[in-house]
Amino acid sequence: METKSDIKIMHYTDSPSYELELTSKYCKALLTQLFNKVCSEITPEEFAVLDTLCCNKGLCQRDLAKLILRDRANTGRVLDSLEKKGFVVRHNDVKNNRLIRRADITQSGLEILNDLTLRFQPIHEKMCKIFSNEDIMILRASLKKMRHAISQIVDMHI
Repeated sequence: METKSDIKIMHYTDSPSYELELTSKYCKALLTQLFNKVCSEITPEEFAVLDTLCCNKGLCQRDLAKLILRDRANTGRVLDSLEKKGFVVRHNDVKNNRLIRRADITQSGLEILNDLTLRFQPIHEKMCKIFSNEDIMILRASLKKMRHAISQIVDMHI
């Protein structure tokens, strides 16, 4: 039987949450540095939208915002910017008897997305040398398991 003295208290800097947050900060810094070096046409947020639209045709702003983990207002600003640059086109549609706007990536958007993907390939290859496909699958599965456990505790809607 465990007693209070047997229970080890996990401090913040020893927690998986800390490691995740710290890793996230490094990933954001890497992404910012990469974009500053190789791309002046679009931002990392715009890249995320283009990549997501490439994989998910005709998303409405609300669904896109959920996928890129941003609020709808921020997503709308990014879509406006991409539309002005000619990388995205939006059109009206009806969903559940309500008017919505759907977004699709244009040919110009596909071209810049493909170009940037190629420019980022050396970094991707460097990461693949560090982590095997199996390592990445295990990490993703562990993160999903952690996220599921946390979602049972916290009241949050993404």
